[in-house]
Amino acid sequence: MNSVTTTTTPSPASANLTALFTIARREVARIMRIWGQTLVPPAITMTLYFLIFGKLIGSQVRDMGGVSYMSFIVPGLVMMSVIQNAYGNISSSFFGAKFGRHIEELLVSPMPNWVILLGYVSGGLLRGLMVGAIVLVISMFFTDLSVPHPLITLLTVLLGATIFSLAGFINAVYARKFDDIAIVPTFILTPLTYLGGVFYSTEMLPDWARTLTHFNPVFYIVNAFRYGLLDKTDVPMWTSFGLMFAFVIGLGALALFLLKRGTGLRS
Repeated sequence: MNSVTTTTTPSPASANLTALFTIARREVARIMRIWGQTLVPPAITMTLYFLIFGKLIGSQVRDMGGVSYMSFIVPGLVMMSVIQNAYGNISSSFFGAKFGRHIEELLVSPMPNWVILLGYVSGGLLRGLMVGAIVLVISMFFTDLSVPHPLITLLTVLLGATIFSLAGFINAVYARKFDDIAIVPTFILTPLTYLGGVFYSTEMLPDWARTLTHFNPVFYIVNAFRYGLLDKTDVPMWTSFGLMFAFVIGLGALALFLLKRGTGLRS
């Protein structure tokens, strides 16, 4: 008798899941392969922040909202590290794919654009979470944290990392050279972070500066995270989460639109 060999074609859902897992696994492997560049520098930098601003300068600063200055700056420093690393991971990784010309293999493949986007965003999200966890553990050597709202804390980190992963993806799409990757973090991301209430409460600011601060998206992310860790915030939670969800939806839609058009990707 002749044996008949049958092959089964994987379902679209199964194929998309495999593609998503492959991209995410590659991103994880990239992070761990160069862990000395992705995980160690943020830990050292934030340790210096805790020592200089928290211990040395913080000991001369009055309490902020009923908590010590060291405890007050912990949420901001954790979120600052999450934001910077989530943004930096996806911007450098996706631009590297463009520069190496292997992004074209993804574009001509049958996988949907949302799979490509989600795969890269998952890498930025993971790096942001890993660095944030490292910085949070380091902070415990300097102050005590009780985390009264763990779900809000986790959701804020996830949304914040997702927002800036998407922003980093858009930056990489438009970037034409490696210098374009550094412009946004230097001239936009860093000022927004430092002026987002990381080191101070808006109650200390004059009215005009307080008004300007409310146009800074980082301010809402930092305050939501501070509420999760310290039960202290300068803005209502519904405002913070409403804006964060709006940014995720808006930036996600823009990133998918750019992928569909092939902006900056096809020559």
